Amino acid sequence: MDFSLSEEHQMFQTMVRDFATKEIEPHAARIDEEEEFPIDNVRKMGEMGLFGLTIDEKYGGSGGDAIQLAIATEEIARACAATSTVYLASLSLGAHPIYNHGNEEQKMRFMPPLAGGQKLAAFALTENLAGSDAAALQTVAERTDNGYLLSGNKIFITNGAEADTIVVFATADRSLAHKGVTGFIVEKEAPGFSVAKKERKLGIRGSSTAELVFDNCFVPANQVLGEEGKGFRAAMEAIDASRVSVASQAVGIARACMEASLRYAKERKQFGQPIVEFQALQWMLADMATGIDAARLLTLRAAYLKEHRKPYLKEVAMAKVFASEVAMQSAIKAVQIHGGYGYIKEYPVERFMRDAKITEIYEGTSEMQRMTIIRQLLRES
Repeated sequence: MDFSLSEEHQMFQTMVRDFATKEIEPHAARIDEEEEFPIDNVRKMGEMGLFGLTIDEKYGGSGGDAIQLAIATEEIARACAATSTVYLASLSLGAHPIYNHGNEEQKMRFMPPLAGGQKLAAFALTENLAGSDAAALQTVAERTDNGYLLSGNKIFITNGAEADTIVVFATADRSLAHKGVTGFIVEKEAPGFSVAKKERKLGIRGSSTAELVFDNCFVPANQVLGEEGKGFRAAMEAIDASRVSVASQAVGIARACMEASLRYAKERKQFGQPIVEFQALQWMLADMATGIDAARLLTLRAAYLKEHRKPYLKEVAMAKVFASEVAMQSAIKAVQIHGGYGYIKEYPVERFMRDAKITEIYEGTSEMQRMTIIRQLLRES
């Protein structure tokens, strides 16, 4: 049994780490402070082929596997969590249903600019009454002679304000619950589509979170995603896949917490010695390192299973819940290690703490992950 990355994966990791450290990390504090969408980061990542990972070259992608995607997400998140959110929402969520459920014409039309980072995708499922209960959609799709009219609102949509291509889930009949859900590919210029507002957030402030309005928004028939009434499966598959990326993001944030804390503890002196010499802080750092390694291994296992098309629902739920809680606990410890300095913006750990919290909430709360795990355990027993 070999737990090490292959030589190819190690080389890829080094490349992305160097890029993220030099090109992304120096701008992270400003992006957070000014709530600035990281468009320059997106363009550079597109030029590197990062938005094309796991996408076939036929559709403009750069190939690669799910393990490379997990590696890239961790490295980007360590440098700037907001940028990693833009990344995973476009590739792991928005583009996923098109690539996996779109027809050939749709993939040839929509995937190349998404895989190249020239355009961004968004995934519009969540509504006021459809959060954890994703089947309770109120957005309605009404059939017309040559397409559909969508009516309803979507909330908390990552990339919603900037996305060029939005995968929207709506129902033809609310009484059918998940059996009535269909996916649609909506372009931002579509008549009847608008962005109502951008939310002000605690963390990942450079990533937009928007409310989207569909007011008799016309979608042509050739932009229906897959079969009518089969959209819920496509949505759930995308969310499951994105949980690998969220777990990787959480590992990256936790790493940033540990690395910043280790640097600070070596430099900061109290009672005539660096505070890293005090056992209480050593134990905090040791716990952070242990949690990060365990979270990464769980995440890479989920990525491996996904890549090899093996069942991974339980494993990705374990990775997501564990990694997100490791990120939050690492952030708390990082602020504590920094003391008073950890509570001010001069040091990055207060940002890490704000960024970490969302990983316990989006793409399925920690509570929902635990429900998934126990359901799978009961089925296996």
